[in-house]
Amino acid sequence: MGGLKGRDLLSMADLSTDELYGLLQLAAELKAGQIHLRCQKILGLLFYKASTRTRVSFTAAMYRLGGQVLDLNPNVTQVSRGEPLIDTARVLDRYLDILAIRTFEQNDLELFANYTDIPIINALSDLEHPCQVLADLQTIQESFHTLADVTLTYVGDGSNNMAHSLLLGGALAGMNVRIAAPADYQPAADIVQKAKAIAGDRSTITLTTDPIVGAKDAQVIYTDVWASMGQEGQAESRIPIFQPYQVNEALMAYADKDAIVLHCLPAHRGEEISDGVIEGPQSKVWDEAENRMHAQQALIASLLGVD
Repeated sequence: MGGLKGRDLLSMADLSTDELYGLLQLAAELKAGQIHLRCQKILGLLFYKASTRTRVSFTAAMYRLGGQVLDLNPNVTQVSRGEPLIDTARVLDRYLDILAIRTFEQNDLELFANYTDIPIINALSDLEHPCQVLADLQTIQESFHTLADVTLTYVGDGSNNMAHSLLLGGALAGMNVRIAAPADYQPAADIVQKAKAIAGDRSTITLTTDPIVGAKDAQVIYTDVWASMGQEGQAESRIPIFQPYQVNEALMAYADKDAIVLHCLPAHRGEEISDGVIEGPQSKVWDEAENRMHAQQALIASLLGVD
């Protein structure tokens, strides 16, 4: 994975297909204990949004590599007092070896990438969540021993960061990706166009407003909360819009008999997913959550050039 050394990961589209599969292979080897990588580097976490899995999995991943982690809470740094991001970026570039940022605007990530030499990782923005998708793809590969020609259906808010990164990551992996979402909550047109260009003739990208059409014979059913961070004020008004898109036992009956269920968490049980499905035999949600740590360990090691 030497080709990733020193690079940024701001979008799934920053990777090539070979690089994606290389990361997944490294993550699998790290998870199995087949290889052991060590570094004495410092990872910074600059998180403007709440986090459980991303914060803990990045921290655990870096400690497992033998590195250190600095939690740069914006509320206790000069960022909260209006220090320009370009100044913050330049200073952190002098202290850290790698920086993961969880923020609202994708432009903030691009600004940091432009004003630093260290690798910058998108730990979630309103546009994309690439690190989650690395773990998702690892989980799917563990379940089916392949990604090529597997059909993944995302059900729910197709305009959110998960839908966008799944489109791009699935296309890179050679998967068929379907988005089943209300008409007013379809993915961004430029993301869809990019995903189709990446997929080419290898796989298909499908948009539908019918969750049953989306779920039919799919091997992976994926969902996320109906109101993302920053949209809490819309949560109640979105419930009747998205109720037909709940991943429940009735919807799962249309999927492939060996289908798995994924959710990036946190889950609102009884809203986007039923308790019976998330706790059922088809759920791979907890494996998926664990794989955040393994996938991010592989990513950190590759961007730092650890061997």
